[in-house]
Amino acid sequence: MEFLQPAGWQEALEARAAHPGALPLWGGTDVMVDVNFARERPEAILDLTRVRELAEWEERDGALRVGAGVSYARAIAELGDRLPGLAAASRTVGSPQIRNRGTIGGNLGSSSPAGDALPPLYAAGAEVELASAARGSRRVPIGEFITGPKRNVLAEDELIAAFHVRRASGPQQFSKVGTRNAMVIAVCSFALTLEPQERRVGTCVGSAAPTPVRAAEAERFAAGALDWDGGAAPQEAALARFGELVAAAASPIDDVRGSAAYRRHALAVLARRSLAWAWSER
Repeated sequence: MEFLQPAGWQEALEARAAHPGALPLWGGTDVMVDVNFARERPEAILDLTRVRELAEWEERDGALRVGAGVSYARAIAELGDRLPGLAAASRTVGSPQIRNRGTIGGNLGSSSPAGDALPPLYAAGAEVELASAARGSRRVPIGEFITGPKRNVLAEDELIAAFHVRRASGPQQFSKVGTRNAMVIAVCSFALTLEPQERRVGTCVGSAAPTPVRAAEAERFAAGALDWDGGAAPQEAALARFGELVAAAASPIDDVRGSAAYRRHALAVLARRSLAWAWSER
């Protein structure tokens, strides 16, 4: 197995083009598990840890560009006030060691429906920036980037450069069900974004469908049911209906972590609690 270690972004893109079968690596918290258990045998490893540009983030006019190499720990420490939903999700990822090594870009690249960082990005309407040496860069809405379990639209000569998302303009929530608060794959998870000025509600269900999925009908219902002007607390009937619509958007399966029926029930509970919590923050 060849080991490639470019020192800069352009060199990384050229290495990717020359070795389309190479497996990109930063933290390795997913990659090395697959390699160690012989589920992956790539022709080469493309180590990106020396590419400084991937570890940078910036904010311009309320829009954030966050490099694919930004870790969960940095998302918590540096982006918590700008992207509280992503920070909350990052706190549930693994152990401190995993959060220090694992990256948001790695979660995107793995494209697992159980990826904890993904629902907050879906709910906030993030875009994924992809780049190749030959064709330059392009931006893809996250809902179009992930196409199935561990599948995405990344071309053989492309790397994930960053994700783009607006700074939170209102409360954000993330919650998940598992046997522990962290160091566990979610049985199901739910992310919520409220944007009071736009009167918009963003949602995403994780680990209960082939990909993370938005609950569009629930979003429309909540946007119409919330008292944006007066600020009155949502009625219990409205919260319950919101939870039902979120659960209906999922397409869970039975597996060793939980049944489909349990996932739907749990999602309804997470959704109505998240909406009540977020509204109280407003």
